[in-house]
Amino acid sequence: MMGKKTSKSTLFGKLSRLYSEMEETYNRVAGKIGLSCLGCPDNCCTSYFQHHTYIEWAYLWKGIRSRPDEKQRELMNRAGEYARQSRALLAQGLKPRIMCPLNDNGLCQLYGYRLMICRMHGVPNSFIRTDGKKMSFPGCFRCQELYSHLEEVPVLDRTGFYRDLASLEMAFVGPKIKALPRVNLTLAEMLVQGPPGI
Repeated sequence: MMGKKTSKSTLFGKLSRLYSEMEETYNRVAGKIGLSCLGCPDNCCTSYFQHHTYIEWAYLWKGIRSRPDEKQRELMNRAGEYARQSRALLAQGLKPRIMCPLNDNGLCQLYGYRLMICRMHGVPNSFIRTDGKKMSFPGCFRCQELYSHLEEVPVLDRTGFYRDLASLEMAFVGPKIKALPRVNLTLAEMLVQGPPGI
């Protein structure tokens, strides 16, 4: 007999708790380095990130729908403009550096719903891929400056977070996971395309 499918609200609750764990771990590593985004001349929200899960895409839409209609329209218009500009830059062989459509005067309008990559960016981090290969990232330029004098650099291991997110994704999508196209979208594209049809 087939098991009962876990409800979307239950999975969103688990995703929210996973996001909280990511944030706690990030803050712990950032604290050891002394990293803070306050006063930084750069803005990570101009980084070109692509996201890869249906559950995060759907959760982002939960966040969008929590906003007043007028704010939703404003964010959607910004997302459309971001998508248009990034397509033009990519067609020229350039990596886009455009402000995220959710950033308004330096503040994320859906901070509690931001995706994993937005939460993990900045500190040194690594993860072990399913093929066993270790991937490592040095962190943002400010972080690298801060830890340059340290003998041992704290590193955030994302492997467990990826594993947990993959489990939630499988529970969210179910057996359709093999037939669905792989998600490879910017946050703006997730908004422009509408919520995933899962």
